[in-house]
Amino acid sequence: MKLLITGSTGFLGKHVVLAALNAGHDVTGTLRDPARADEVRAAITPHLSDPASLSRLRFTPLDLTRDDGWDTALAGQDALIHTASPFPISEPRSADDLIVPARDGTRRALTAAAEAGVSRVVLTSSCVAIWEQVPSGQTATEADWSDPDAPGAAAYGRSKIIAERLAWDLAEQHSLALTTINPSVILGPPLDSHYGSSTGLVKRLMTGKDPMNIDVAMGCVDVRDVAAMHVIAAERPDTAGERFIADSGTRTFSEWAAILKTAYPDRKIPQRVAPAWMVAILALFDKDIRAVKPLLGRRYRASNAKATERLGISFIAPEEALLSCAAWLVSQNEV
Repeated sequence: MKLLITGSTGFLGKHVVLAALNAGHDVTGTLRDPARADEVRAAITPHLSDPASLSRLRFTPLDLTRDDGWDTALAGQDALIHTASPFPISEPRSADDLIVPARDGTRRALTAAAEAGVSRVVLTSSCVAIWEQVPSGQTATEADWSDPDAPGAAAYGRSKIIAERLAWDLAEQHSLALTTINPSVILGPPLDSHYGSSTGLVKRLMTGKDPMNIDVAMGCVDVRDVAAMHVIAAERPDTAGERFIADSGTRTFSEWAAILKTAYPDRKIPQRVAPAWMVAILALFDKDIRAVKPLLGRRYRASNAKATERLGISFIAPEEALLSCAAWLVSQNEV
């Protein structure tokens, strides 16, 4: 297959490019800055099952906020894998800083695909588009939808919900064969130093930036499994019209910290849980803590049964996903 993969310079995007090449596909990666093409090549080359497959990788400059080039980039492609979307840890000054590029980028990419005759689309969504209104401790499934207008809804969550809702509307309007992949917190080893916000959370724990941990439990998943799901979905026409949760299990931040402390006993990794009053005080001075304060006491859980049964994914355990991320940070002197 010929695949156009947006966001090819991202943490997940690089892994999707790698998985697609290793699966034998021709890949065109999009990037805003053409100078970053060599960065992607350098990141994936050591992990290619066949170094010669690098000849099947090319790049095209595209911007989610501009119309230029989309028609040319999609001409002759068999499928679009749209991974590009902003993902910060802390809340932006304006929610539109996340919502507008996520929404308009999705509209631009899917509309261009339809106009180019590319009907097969795989979209990276998120579990935040699924589990926000599911009661704490209960297990969310692909049938659940989060409400972007719920009180206290975070900008990132709203951006993913709005973008995915729009994608399904566009799929219906243009007869697109759309599949969405909805990952929880993505861990696992980065391919280079341009890693995402989730890796930043592990780095924060490893460096002991916070004296205590936040009382919240999140689902997590290895980036390699998420990448594989995108490629499999593109290959499988029978997945069109479906959402697939990418999640290998829920762990509290304290459990993350305990796992890391066992592996790295000499590091000052916090082991205690911060009381709510302390989090409230710290949130006044730290925007990252302010962003997670509304999550206190929450236990987010999601079922991976559909991905396991339909896509054949044997998910990497949360502990391995976490430790492989930490091992990469240590190997690169990032912590």
